[in-house]
Parts: sequence; structure tokens; C-alpha cells
Amino acid sequence: MENISHLTEDEWRVRLNPEEFRVLRQAGTEAPWTGKYVDTKTPGTYSCRACGAKLFDSVTKFDSHCGWPSFDEAIPGTIRYIEDRSHGMVRVEVRCANCDSHLGHRFDGEGFTPKNARYCINSISLDLEPSSDSQVG
Repeated sequence: MENISHLTEDEWRVRLNPEEFRVLRQAGTEAPWTGKYVDTKTPGTYSCRACGAKLFDSVTKFDSHCGWPSFDEAIPGTIRYIEDRSHGMVRVEVRCANCDSHLGHRFDGEGFTPKNARYCINSISLDLEPSSDSQVG
């Protein structure tokens, strides 16, 4: 994992394509059901697209039918949480703790899993490294 917390926004624009920049650096959201990881069941580890920090293990991924990949737990110490009061609601924005890139939001108390948390993450914010014994799918 590369430590790139020192990069300027202009340097990020060079590293990321325009849609990645919009989501990761400007806290945008990709359209529901369009991300490549919405229905992925491949075992492996999901990392930050911007810096490569490992964020989620695939065993924590579940189908919430919300249109974005959902996880019920992040790898400890990898996420920074920010209260977000935009769009007329209170929710928790999740950012990569290493590079401060926007990943998505966490919602609590919905009852989807015993952990009672849903990390609703933009596919474009992630890269999946399949387990060595898995096939991409």
C-alpha cells in the first residue's frame, strides 16, 4: 500500500479517471446497479481503488438489494467515519483511513445481518483481489 496522503487534488486528477475522481475525491455516488461489484461473489479482499489499502474481506459482503456492494464489517482501522447530514438525513460517510478517499456510507440498525451494519460502498471506489484459490465471477 502506497502512502499518498500528501497528494494534491491536481495530482489526484492525474492518477484517477474523471468518474473515479468524482466519487473518490468529491464524495460522489455511482448510479445504483451499475457498479461491477454489486453482484460479485468472488472470495477475496476489497481494497481502496485510490491507494490500495485493504478495506473489506469478501466474507463480510452480503446482498442488501440496494444497488451497491454491501458489507457488514470493515477491516479494523481502515475506515474513517464522518457524520453526513446531506440529503435531509443523518448517515455516516466512510472514507479510506489511509488516503481519505470517499467510499460510501454506513447505515446501522437495519437488521440485514447479526452485525446490524451495512457499509454501502461504490464499486468504483474498490478493487477486488481474488483469493489465490478462487475464480473471478
